[in-house]
Amino acid sequence: MNDIEQQIKINGVKSGLLLGLIITGLSILSYYFITSITKSPVLFVAGPIIFSVFIPIFCVVFFCFNARKNIGGYWTFKQATTGIFTMFLVAYLVQFIGKSIVFDKFVEPNGIQKTQTAAINAKADILKQRGNNQAAIDKDIAEMKKDFTQQQNTTIGSTIQGIVISILFIFLLALIFGSLFKKDPPVYTNQV
Repeated sequence: MNDIEQQIKINGVKSGLLLGLIITGLSILSYYFITSITKSPVLFVAGPIIFSVFIPIFCVVFFCFNARKNIGGYWTFKQATTGIFTMFLVAYLVQFIGKSIVFDKFVEPNGIQKTQTAAINAKADILKQRGNNQAAIDKDIAEMKKDFTQQQNTTIGSTIQGIVISILFIFLLALIFGSLFKKDPPVYTNQV
């Protein structure tokens, strides 16, 4: 039994590294998509959802089935939750280091401002398409700029709080995915 537990954790780390690299790549692609590639307000909203929700969920489902198959096709709820939590935690760490530290600090240090500019332009386009007058558009844009200014003032405490909340959310997701992907071994009964 200890061998299976160890194998589940090793598979979780390997899958987490791959998932983390995929999510990091998708988040960088999403950044360039909304700041440079698309000018459509609809794609500005839909692109990040596709890159940060749909494709990662597809990858998670694939990795969960693959992990279960690697240990013989069966795992209990506890084993599934452990493996999936390990995968999610490693993926989060890879994504945090790759995107939040390396990419945002060294590759694109002005990324937040570029994202804010793209968001403001998309919001203005949407409001213009709806027929809002310029005063209402200016008011909404001023509100957005105020919100962005408040978000930029992060402290070490708020960063740590964000990490703790993310880990709790990861655990909750692991419980959900563990319940979805558990598959108990069949119980055979001898009939006389």
